[in-house]
Amino acid sequence: MRLLIYGAGVIGCLYAALFGQAGYDTTLYARGKRLEAFRENGLLYEIKGKTYKAEVKIIDLLKEDDKYDFIFLTVKENQVHTALKELSLNTSPNIVTMVNTLEPYSNWEELCGKGRIIPAFPGAGGSFDNGILKAALTPRMIQPTTFSEIDGSQTKRLLRLAELLKEAGIPHQIVKDMHQWQLCHLAMVVPIADAYYEAQKPKEVWREYEIMAKTAKRMKRNFKSLHDSGITLSPKKMNIFRYSPIFVLKIGLTIVFRSNFGNVFMYQHSINAPDEMRRLHTQFYQYMKSNDETQ
Repeated sequence: MRLLIYGAGVIGCLYAALFGQAGYDTTLYARGKRLEAFRENGLLYEIKGKTYKAEVKIIDLLKEDDKYDFIFLTVKENQVHTALKELSLNTSPNIVTMVNTLEPYSNWEELCGKGRIIPAFPGAGGSFDNGILKAALTPRMIQPTTFSEIDGSQTKRLLRLAELLKEAGIPHQIVKDMHQWQLCHLAMVVPIADAYYEAQKPKEVWREYEIMAKTAKRMKRNFKSLHDSGITLSPKKMNIFRYSPIFVLKIGLTIVFRSNFGNVFMYQHSINAPDEMRRLHTQFYQYMKSNDETQ
């Protein structure tokens, strides 16, 4: 099976390294300084204090007839359209869009071709340190790699995708409605990012009582609004934000923000991608407002 990772950020590089480690024919599409570093040293990644070189090929040009079984699109939300226009010229059948968005998937199909998009979201986080990837997969019980067909159907290609993720040791789940899942994800991560941006000392935001309380209130309000508008909360455990008292949510958030998990999977992304998170903030609350107005 041939795989292409389109996007050489933390997420793309981690998945590339894991697929290469599992023995898949894996290619990483990179540009700029990251491309120069890979050409000189390869993709270096760290596991338990030891540094390894990923078994991946590096390219900076995608040919029309260079066909892959799956292309994993791991770019920022504002880079998706440009990427899909380029991928429209390629003959590969399946594009796994590992991007958080509220944009209709039909818009993306118009750019790259109908039937090629598999909407998904990664379960990973981390950073580069002196050119070495230091990243990890999110624990299965918290957020596995999630994907679906746009119409919610079960297909052979979803099962193939699930199998290759399993072989690479990547926790995963197939959901019925990826759009609803994305909404629920944003209901949680937008307030998390806002907390870091509003804090006097972002890395120690858990010390700021008022921000923790405000974040708990925002999450509870978001999930209540989604539920009240007829959205099925996905996964079901998200209902805990509807039912839990504010003070309980605040205590839980304080613990998570203070933890190593919070640093790797919440802090790093929020601080490294503020423009993306602020755009998603705007998109989410505009969606919620328009949804309320139609009720």
